[in-house]
Amino acid sequence: MTNSFKQNGQGMTEYIIIVALIAIAAIATYQYFGQTVRNQTAAMANEIAGNDGTAAKTAAQTAATSGATKANATETLDTYTNNKAE
Repeated sequence: MTNSFKQNGQGMTEYIIIVALIAIAAIATYQYFGQTVRNQTAAMANEIAGNDGTAAKTAAQTAATSGATKANATETLDTYTNNKAE
C-alpha cells in the first residue's frame, strides 16, 4: 500500500514540474510578444467597430519585429532581467 502512495506522489510531482515549465515558457513568450498581441487585438476591435485599424496594425508589426529581435538575441538571465552587474 505504501508503494501505491509513492507512485501517486511521484506522478503528481512530475505533473507539477511539467505545468511549471509550460508556465515559464508561456511567460517568456508573452514577455517577447505580448505587445504584438495587444496591438493586433486593438486593430481587430477598431476594424470591427468600423474604424481604421492601420495605426494599431503598424504598432503590432513594430512590436513583433522588436520581439523577434529579442528572441533571437543570446541572453543570459542577467541581461534578460536587466540586472547585469556593471
